[in-house]
Amino acid sequence: MKISIRDNLLDIEEKINKALIRAGREGEKVHLIAVTKTVDVDRINEAIRLGITDIGENRVQELVKKYDIINYKVKYHMIGHLQTNKVKYLIDKVSLIHSLDRMSLAKELNKRAQKHGIIIDTLVQVNVADEESKFGLRVEEVIPFIEDVQDYEHIRIKGLMTIAPFVEDKEEVRWVFRRLRQLSEEIKGRGYENVDMEFLSMGMTNDFEVAIEEGSNMIRIGTAIFGERK
Repeated sequence: MKISIRDNLLDIEEKINKALIRAGREGEKVHLIAVTKTVDVDRINEAIRLGITDIGENRVQELVKKYDIINYKVKYHMIGHLQTNKVKYLIDKVSLIHSLDRMSLAKELNKRAQKHGIIIDTLVQVNVADEESKFGLRVEEVIPFIEDVQDYEHIRIKGLMTIAPFVEDKEEVRWVFRRLRQLSEEIKGRGYENVDMEFLSMGMTNDFEVAIEEGSNMIRIGTAIFGERK
């Protein structure tokens, strides 16, 4: 049976709206990032025709390749772990990097953005559940990290991102999203220069409804749009 991207997007939209109502946030904007890892360009273009405005890639090489073909039709998000030596390839192509997680990366982003005369928007990746298999700062490391990075003139921190553990019962990860929202509110209350908490990037195909109930306004969805990856 052929996967209908249109039907999938309508289903996601309905689930987003219901989750917002449950959270008492009816009518608020949730940014949908279509995760296009391994998805071919024709299907990405179909999603764009159906209203997708933002796509997320996990790998630099794949992002750059698709950028060259699809080009300016959408905004590009780097959502995967970013190696410092790959920054130069995407610095002028992405609208948001979701995976800032260490000082060496901050320094390289700042240096490359300065060369291009731009300010790069980033999210700090937080490993809330402290999983060994995942990247990201631990919760207690985030505020000291932000205090170190806030003086970099070519980096703008726009919020936080996390990936929750993959579980059958999504209620089990509700605390992860709640903790990230609390951290975001704490940072907001400190009024740092060059830092705002506009985005909470949390929630994927498996758990985005719970994430929205806990305050997410940016979700990263691949499988629920394009079907299972090959």
